Amino acid sequence: MNKLKPILSARKDCTISYTIVILAFILIQTMIATGNITSSLKGQLVPICAYIVMAISLNLTVGILGELSLGHAGFMSVGAFTGIVVSTSLAAAIPNGPLRLAISMIVGGLFAGIAGLIVGIPVLRLKGDYLAIVTLAFGEIIKNIINVLYIGLDEKGLHFSLLEQHFTLAEGGSMIINGPMGVGGVQKLSTFSSGVVLILITLFLVLNLIHSRTGRAIMAVRDNKIAAESIGLSVTRYKLLAFVISAVFAGMAGTLYAMNFSTVTASKFDFNTSILILVFVVLGGLGKTLQHAALPDQVAKHQAAHQRRAHGHDDARHRRHDDREQDQRQLARALLVVVHADHAFLLGGQRADDGRLNHRHQRHVAVRRHADGG
Repeated sequence: MNKLKPILSARKDCTISYTIVILAFILIQTMIATGNITSSLKGQLVPICAYIVMAISLNLTVGILGELSLGHAGFMSVGAFTGIVVSTSLAAAIPNGPLRLAISMIVGGLFAGIAGLIVGIPVLRLKGDYLAIVTLAFGEIIKNIINVLYIGLDEKGLHFSLLEQHFTLAEGGSMIINGPMGVGGVQKLSTFSSGVVLILITLFLVLNLIHSRTGRAIMAVRDNKIAAESIGLSVTRYKLLAFVISAVFAGMAGTLYAMNFSTVTASKFDFNTSILILVFVVLGGLGKTLQHAALPDQVAKHQAAHQRRAHGHDDARHRRHDDREQDQRQLARALLVVVHADHAFLLGGQRADDGRLNHRHQRHVAVRRHADGG
């Protein structure tokens, strides 16, 4: 029965999360229907949903995996502009707005996941401040690439170029991404309902991932990489898996965010956006929703065991250091003894030689005195 308590607690935590989201949706929809909500707040509902998804996805990297990433807005921008291109390209083939939005979010998430894979392979070899600096650099690189990207659409299909527009569109064609000017004339497909659906899907997938065997492996890698490797866990695999999944959800949130505005530029996804999302995660509690609230007893025991192991490692390290110093002192004493003994031996030999010389000298003097006297 005690073994079932963590599972029941995890399910209860998931149910509470879903219930809060659904109740908030019902409340806001009621306020919209009765006219008790301002137009300013109504216009912010979709960005709020996108930021919630971004915070959940970043929490997977920062809170659960334990790696600090400052380039999350870069993956959001990849999903945003990819979703716009897909939505514009499928406008004639799929006139249904919600269906086109869903396809755009899926494709945007896939492209953001590919970007996360490309970035994660070299970056996740680092840790600490170095990882944060490099992810920040990659986020800025992605933004600068989009600033020099030109994509147009005409009857012949899509046209791409970098740095400058090297293609000419046929009659009736239009530019989708126009370099630093970004995208204009975007059809607004995002709604508050679609944002809530994306939040529920993200919560469902992330919560189930964390409470699964894979999620426990990711947390094991976070807590002690050496111990995780010793039991056969691939540290690189699980770190890259969490990073890519986080990037996928960031890309989907970016598509939702971009399809809410008629004009989108790469400057909206800069370093300040990454810091803003990180502040959301820190204020909400790093990993608290998924591990501390769901499994309090197990986490407390795990932390206590981890602290005991840490203290044990520290004590062992200090003991080894003390033993090494003691050995060095003993070796120094032995060397001093050898030096003193050698010095004493040399002095003793010298004194013996001096004694023999004095004895011979005294005999020689005595013989000469005897000869002189005789």
